[in-house]
Amino acid sequence: MRSRHGEGRLTVFNTGLEFPGQLFSRYTGFIMEDQSTNKEPTGENKRLLISSDLATPIYGLFGLGILYTLYVAHQIVLPIILAVMTSLLLSPLVKKAYVKWRVPRMISSLVFVLLVLAGIVGITLAVATPALKWVEEVPQGISRLLVGESEISRQIARVSESAEQVEKSVEELSESERQQPTTVVLQTDSWRNQLMTKARNGIAGLALALALTYFLLVSGDRLIKNFVRQLPIDQRKTVLRITHDSQHQIAQYLGVLGLSNLAVGTTTGLICWAVGLPDPAVWGLVAGLARFIPYLGVILSISMLTIVSAISLDEFWMMAIAPLGFLGLTTLVGFFIEPWIHGFRMAINPVIIFVSIFFWGWLWGPVGVLLAVPLMTVIQVVLKQIPKLRPVYKVIAR
Repeated sequence: MRSRHGEGRLTVFNTGLEFPGQLFSRYTGFIMEDQSTNKEPTGENKRLLISSDLATPIYGLFGLGILYTLYVAHQIVLPIILAVMTSLLLSPLVKKAYVKWRVPRMISSLVFVLLVLAGIVGITLAVATPALKWVEEVPQGISRLLVGESEISRQIARVSESAEQVEKSVEELSESERQQPTTVVLQTDSWRNQLMTKARNGIAGLALALALTYFLLVSGDRLIKNFVRQLPIDQRKTVLRITHDSQHQIAQYLGVLGLSNLAVGTTTGLICWAVGLPDPAVWGLVAGLARFIPYLGVILSISMLTIVSAISLDEFWMMAIAPLGFLGLTTLVGFFIEPWIHGFRMAINPVIIFVSIFFWGWLWGPVGVLLAVPLMTVIQVVLKQIPKLRPVYKVIAR
């Protein structure tokens, strides 16, 4: 063994002999290196190691920044996303009108946007008046249900008597101490004013979304082509596949779901009319629209039909017809007719869909709930087409 001393460091050459490095360094004060195995990273390797260590925190902060921006700027971001989704759905129809009937894109785009606007206005007018009426009648109907010779009413009466006794005791105590009670008045906007404020914001967002939808339908393809030309050749096909698959899957999802929801809503309205519920067309329309929200829409429809039946009908067996009929219809359509006849099957795990509904609903409210599944469809397409993100797609896939 040969050793070389220099600058407080002992370099031991590999001669076949083994030394306990930690013990040797502790007693001699020298740092022992093995030139045959220990190699210091070069400058480029150091930069690669540092960049790889910082990649995950940077991506995490970038993702949190995007979510915060989506939450804060929802009044701008939400109409844009809604316009992009609507243009993806209507773009094949505009292309077909131009290829088959030679209708200019400007005219066909305007016609389809006006049809969407007419549908939204018609649904709003059909639902708004009965909805406001039922908002006022439901509390009164529930109170009528609770008044009567039942255990619930007796328990409520006992609680009311106890509350009155406590109130009398507090008044007697305050009079004995000669203290004047303090009155606190909270001034808040009524639910009607809050509803009108949200309605104004919704109308402004809808106008922005429809205007942007029109421009995307007219010149959206040109924008995509200009964007694709700026990409490397090997990435152009990926972007085009993402656009095509997103259009196809969203159109398939909304088309199949729209036809099935039309059938379920019509049948539910007929059931409500047969049992004697008021406003049967409204409940059929609400049941059909609510099915666009997976899982939660069915629960919401069953709850509303149960409450309305309990308020409006007298016989218990008649109260159960409308909610049970809707449950049977949506089960039959969702599990048998849609996959079998239309060939539609969601390729996303139900757990991911359920979580995404709550997430987008928390982020953007009711509109986020409606956009949850279309957004997850687009995200699924992007994850599937990008090789580096394909493992994430395999995790969320069914």
